[in-house]
Amino acid sequence: MKTGLGVKPVRKGEKLAVLLPGMGAVATTAVAGAVAVRRKLASPIGSLTQLGHLLDERGEVGPRVSDVLPLASLDDLVFGGWDPIPDDAYAAASRAKVLTHDHLDPIRAELEAIKPMPAVFDKEWVRRLDGPNVKKGTLREKAEALQADIRGFMQRHGCARAVMVWTGSTEVYAQVGPAHQSLKAFEAALDKSDPTIAPSMIYAYAAIKCGVPFMNGAPNLSQDTPALQELAEREGVVTGGKDFKTGQTLMKTTIAPMLRARLLGLDGWFSTNILGNRDGEVLDDAASFKTKEVSKLGVLDQILDPRRHPELYGDMDHKVTIHYYPPRGDNKEGWDAIDLVGWLGYPMQIKVNFQCRDSILAAPLVLDLALLADLGQRAGEKGAQEWLSFFFKSPVVNPGHSQVHDLFQQQTNLHAQLRRYAQAVAATSQSKVG
Repeated sequence: MKTGLGVKPVRKGEKLAVLLPGMGAVATTAVAGAVAVRRKLASPIGSLTQLGHLLDERGEVGPRVSDVLPLASLDDLVFGGWDPIPDDAYAAASRAKVLTHDHLDPIRAELEAIKPMPAVFDKEWVRRLDGPNVKKGTLREKAEALQADIRGFMQRHGCARAVMVWTGSTEVYAQVGPAHQSLKAFEAALDKSDPTIAPSMIYAYAAIKCGVPFMNGAPNLSQDTPALQELAEREGVVTGGKDFKTGQTLMKTTIAPMLRARLLGLDGWFSTNILGNRDGEVLDDAASFKTKEVSKLGVLDQILDPRRHPELYGDMDHKVTIHYYPPRGDNKEGWDAIDLVGWLGYPMQIKVNFQCRDSILAAPLVLDLALLADLGQRAGEKGAQEWLSFFFKSPVVNPGHSQVHDLFQQQTNLHAQLRRYAQAVAATSQSKVG
């Protein structure tokens, strides 16, 4: 991650395109929420950029983030995206059944105007979904079509800048292979329509080629491959981590730091979920669940550090399961059974039953990541932005750096970077006055 020396200002009325691959429950909840908030019909609860205050080095609360940082205004956001199902955002949001029509109907016209562009989609990567609104051709042709979509959307809507936030489904599990090792190998694989190139990789490639930051809301292997990291560095484009931190992992990265801080032992942590939305249907496929499982399982080892405390965490048992249960819809329920050990080895237990709303938790993260990625891009950053780890289950870090999963350490790192930006903006303002 390169640290910029200054932050380019946002000119009043300058439009920012927020492009969303996957116009399902998360995307439509985020879009409808942002439109409702700018119409003053709702409150942006859960959004750091809209409600949050800057924290100083001691954790003292300072000014609002939006008062000291030049973030794009909600009034200047233009939403678009891709989906294999051709429903407009109003129809898709109605089908998702996350938001009620009390929220959707007052903004129906704005949502109906957002129609998904044909998607890059392959059932080999997401086996439980299908739809007719898809691009044809070779992988190279699809990548070029996405770039044309990005540029065309920006031109049609008069956008000066754009960001892309993946809100699509979890793809089947993949590991870095020969086609992902370098940009040269990746582009050769595109030309050959190599089956190891996933749709999410093509979106990330197209975004970065267009100078557009790419944030990944799923655990898919995409912008974190060596090839696309190389491209982001070369093109000077911001990227982030993987998989929105919501629900069970949010709880896990909150409770585990307490156990470590108090030096309480852990015998085991059993996590299970029921989920009935489109994401739940996708994760009912074992190959897609594997991708999510790997994302979830990496959290405890980093936070608890069993190598440093083998007597406390060296033999812990960590299990994660997800069950597709259609009646529950987007209202995910997560159970955690935590078996911990206290003074003299006496056992204790913690039980957590989090009855959350998956897309309601994810929606403000979509907005925050879009605005903060745009901020980082205007500050001259490039590559993986470790300070954005706060928002992700799987932080992506630069070579030689370790992942940080502790929510509170992530918050500290996030606010340290935001303070640096605020100080740079203040210094620029003072020099202009002087």
